[in-house]
Amino acid sequence: MKVLVVDDETPARARLTRLVSELDGFEVVGEAGDGAEAVRRAEDTGADIVLLDVRMPGMDGLEAARHIAHTDPPPAVIFTTAYGDHALEAFEAHAADYLLKPVRADRLARSLAAAKRPTRAQRTDLPESDQPREQICARLGGELQLVPVTDVLYFLAEHKYVTVHHRFGELLIEESLKSLEHEFGDRFMRIHRNALVAEAWVGGLRRGPDNQNRIWFKASDATLEISRRHLPAVRRRLKNAGTQSGR
Repeated sequence: MKVLVVDDETPARARLTRLVSELDGFEVVGEAGDGAEAVRRAEDTGADIVLLDVRMPGMDGLEAARHIAHTDPPPAVIFTTAYGDHALEAFEAHAADYLLKPVRADRLARSLAAAKRPTRAQRTDLPESDQPREQICARLGGELQLVPVTDVLYFLAEHKYVTVHHRFGELLIEESLKSLEHEFGDRFMRIHRNALVAEAWVGGLRRGPDNQNRIWFKASDATLEISRRHLPAVRRRLKNAGTQSGR
């Protein structure tokens, strides 16, 4: 089985790689030093199993695992962590296994032998985190794409999909606007039943040709209608943020 080793510390990656290489039936097909690289390498290598460090700078292991689950087919994830108290309880119900550092050779062998690819149904049982994601993951042209949340201008719900409009294009994701609002409510605000906009990219409010109040953006010519229901809350939030109306 093909194994991807992910850890931000080079000595830890080297040790895990050596331990895996000593086991029959397993081969290390790649390494990654952070979560974003792990997502890309999981797709590129076709790994069956990902040994995934939990605490890494930037995208941590929990967020990486959520994105890796979009790989087709998704690999099994075995978390590695130096923390045996608060973190492990959250991982037990979701990961194929977890290993405490320093990882013992016999424990690693048992964990790898037991690991299997999760089914599609298990994708909904992914590890959750109190921290919002830093990147949005979507499939474009058969490849996984990562878009920093800081580059997203707005989310627009259309039928069963949500379109992510970002500075350099757009992507479709199969997530609900409600779940996105729950996760990113401190950065995005609801302006309509079908739209969430990034407060940081809002240039202000103005009236369109239809006499409707609309949001305009600093990095796009697009404008979005604000519903009457949401207008008072939007005005308050923009006022508190110091965003001016008009253009």
